[in-house]
Amino acid sequence: MIDKAKLSALAHAVIDTEIEAVKALHERINDDFMQGCEFMLHCQGRVVVIGMGKSGHIGSKLAATLASTGTPAFFVHPGEA
Repeated sequence: MIDKAKLSALAHAVIDTEIEAVKALHERINDDFMQGCEFMLHCQGRVVVIGMGKSGHIGSKLAATLASTGTPAFFVHPGEA
C-alpha cells in the first residue's frame, strides 16, 4: 500500500525544489541574457541550437519550441556538425 503521507511529503519537496530553481532564474537575467535575446530577435537566418547528451535533448526541444513560436530554428548534434 502507498504511504500517502510520505508521497505527499515527497511531492511537496519536489515542488519546493522547482520553486527555488525558478526563483534562481531572476539572477540570471543579466546583460548576457539580453544580448542573447537581441541576437535571436535580429537573426536574419535560422537559429542553430547545438548540444550533446542531456543538453542535446533539451536543445532539440528548445529548437522545436522556437520554430513553433515563429523563430526559424533547428538542432544540430555536434558530432554530426
